[in-house]
Amino acid sequence: MHEITCPNCGKAFKIDAAGYAEIQRQVRDVEFERQLNERLELAEADKRSAMELSKIQYESVLQKASATKEAEIQSLKAKLESIDVAKRLAITEAVNIVEKERDALKNGLQQAELEKQLSEKSLKDKYETQIKDRDDAIERLRDMKARLSTKMVGETLEQHCETEFNRFRSTAFPRAYFEKDNDARSGSKGDYIFRDSDEAGTEIVSIMFEMKNESDATATKKKNEDFLKELDKDRTEKGCEYAVLVSLLEPESELYNAGIVDVFHRYPKMYIVRPQFFLPIITLLRNAAMKSLEYKRELALVRAQNIDVTNFENDLESFKSAFGKNYELASRKFQTAIDEIDKSINHLQKTKDALLGTDRNLRLANNKAQDVTIRKLTRRNPTMAAKFDDLEDQTPSVGE
Repeated sequence: MHEITCPNCGKAFKIDAAGYAEIQRQVRDVEFERQLNERLELAEADKRSAMELSKIQYESVLQKASATKEAEIQSLKAKLESIDVAKRLAITEAVNIVEKERDALKNGLQQAELEKQLSEKSLKDKYETQIKDRDDAIERLRDMKARLSTKMVGETLEQHCETEFNRFRSTAFPRAYFEKDNDARSGSKGDYIFRDSDEAGTEIVSIMFEMKNESDATATKKKNEDFLKELDKDRTEKGCEYAVLVSLLEPESELYNAGIVDVFHRYPKMYIVRPQFFLPIITLLRNAAMKSLEYKRELALVRAQNIDVTNFENDLESFKSAFGKNYELASRKFQTAIDEIDKSINHLQKTKDALLGTDRNLRLANNKAQDVTIRKLTRRNPTMAAKFDDLEDQTPSVGE
């Protein structure tokens, strides 16, 4: 039995074990329920607190993340804007460069086209002027030929060339010689000879000139080729380097009217020119010769040196010839002396061999003499052996 006191009235009463157990169960269930509820409430409160805290923390984290994200977004926006600006600047710069190059190319093309047009116009004007001058010159020459006789035309052409040369002699050809060829000792002569030299007197260039023309009144028309052979002969006889035919013949020929014509295929160093090319051909040949002047100077020096070398070679040959004769004579005498020495050597060798033979015989004789004894001498001579025995008996012994 169990005794239980009522908490309200203080009265005690007894209950059996089963009742006590039932009361304990009820009390335990109520207490457990109460504690469970309390704990559930506490757990719920903790849960709400945790949720509030988590919410606060989440909101804080969310705010931080949002702020970070916003910052990143702003940074990315700034970078994108910077890249976009740089891109636009680069595109603008590239476009500017391309436009500048395009403008420069366009300007260059325009400039080239303008220069081409100017060049073409200049060449056109130049050639038109040359053609006009040539036509005028041809017309003047034709007029002159119509009015003058053959002799007068020729003389006038010579005077024209001489006057043109004298106009420029002092400035262009201060040391030049240009005179009529008056030397007819060989049977012919040219019209003029031109020679130019440097300060040292070395000839730069020389030209034989022939001036030819004929009027329309002449019965037979001459050609330039008719005078080339005689001109080449005059050039050779007068020692000139070049020959030039200044001609008004064949006025309709496009070949001769075009300018300076060389006829090297027929005759060396020969030209045919119209009168307007008289001074240019002199200048051309003189300037070309100036370039080879240094070679001419060196050639003159070499020629002078060749003379010295020739004299040296002649002296050397004379010396070699005289030396050779003396050497041959000395060689013969030397060989004779060598032969005599060889003979003497052979004689001395024979004498040496004889002396060596004598020495050998004397040595053998001495050896034989040293080997002689009384016993050997008396071995086959009983008489001499007996004589020596008697002498030995008669000879006192040592110590007696």
